[in-house]
Amino acid sequence: MTDMLRPPIVDSSPLKRLFQGMFGTPLNAAISLVILGFLIWLVPGFLRWAIIDAVWTSNDPELCRAPDAGACWAVIKARGRLIFFGVYPIEEQWRAILASIVMILTVILSCVPWFWTARRIITTWLVGFTTYVLLMRGGFAGLDYVGTSSWGGLALTLFIFAAVTIAGMPLAILLVLARRSELPVVRSLAAFAIDLTRSFPLLTILFAAAVILPLALPEWLSGDKLFRVIAAFAFFFGCYQSEILRGGYQSIDKGQSEAAAALGLSYWQREFLVLLPQVFSRALPPTINQFVITFKETSIVSIIGFFDIIASTNAAIGRGDWVPYFVEAYIFAGMIFFVFVFALSKYGGYLERRPSVVGQQR
Repeated sequence: MTDMLRPPIVDSSPLKRLFQGMFGTPLNAAISLVILGFLIWLVPGFLRWAIIDAVWTSNDPELCRAPDAGACWAVIKARGRLIFFGVYPIEEQWRAILASIVMILTVILSCVPWFWTARRIITTWLVGFTTYVLLMRGGFAGLDYVGTSSWGGLALTLFIFAAVTIAGMPLAILLVLARRSELPVVRSLAAFAIDLTRSFPLLTILFAAAVILPLALPEWLSGDKLFRVIAAFAFFFGCYQSEILRGGYQSIDKGQSEAAAALGLSYWQREFLVLLPQVFSRALPPTINQFVITFKETSIVSIIGFFDIIASTNAAIGRGDWVPYFVEAYIFAGMIFFVFVFALSKYGGYLERRPSVVGQQR
């Protein structure tokens, strides 16, 4: 009798679940067999081209033209500097390398729960971003000045991503507070600005900031083209992020705000001490997803004349003897995006599976 009351033992091993998912039904089995057959046909040829017969290191593109040659990864060694740093002066390249490492470390530290307080996360990003700008720009302590027009490649992509994140997050907080305001005018203006911005493609907004805005402003007010684009990008990010935060607000019981008000807390104390920490905790996974989208969207700036990693890849194989090997160059650039995006995506998935970690830093 006791054995009959015991729940059945379910084999939850990953291999068992995989097998059941692939061959659990006749339709799944047929689709799985077709896909496996395609992979068996494709993978050996791809491995021969990408690894076995590939040309890895050579300054002579003629070796890549041999009849039995596979992928010409030598183009990365020969033109990799352009992909990573654009036209940044080669004698100052160490500064771009160090600045990129600082920015990557800043992002990594931001993923550590110990830094999930307002003071620590703000300090981390301000220090990292300021260090990046000082290293890239120079003009002090014996470092040569390098204008933003010479910034490029992966280093510029990281800069745009960091600047948009730093400027866009405070904007998102202001916009969501304005949209939840009890003042009808403020609430309506915030809703109009958010909905209007979200109705336009990002490319349209960036193009307007880069090309059209200087025509409407005096020269002394137009500023640097890169910073105009970053400001427009940050506002676009802030509008989308404010909607994510608004969803976090909607998940919080209204009684918490009323209880805080009953305790005598002011509006700003209720928001920053009681509500916003919970909002960020609950909205953290979709916020990570928004970071992923923002990092991918940095490639759009190549269309309006910036030398980001995509434009740098175009320049790296746009002229000379390495032109035929554009596939390898674009695969390499794609792998760079994949590493960053995959890492952020897996981290967002980790947060969704471990909600207790999200709530530890309230």
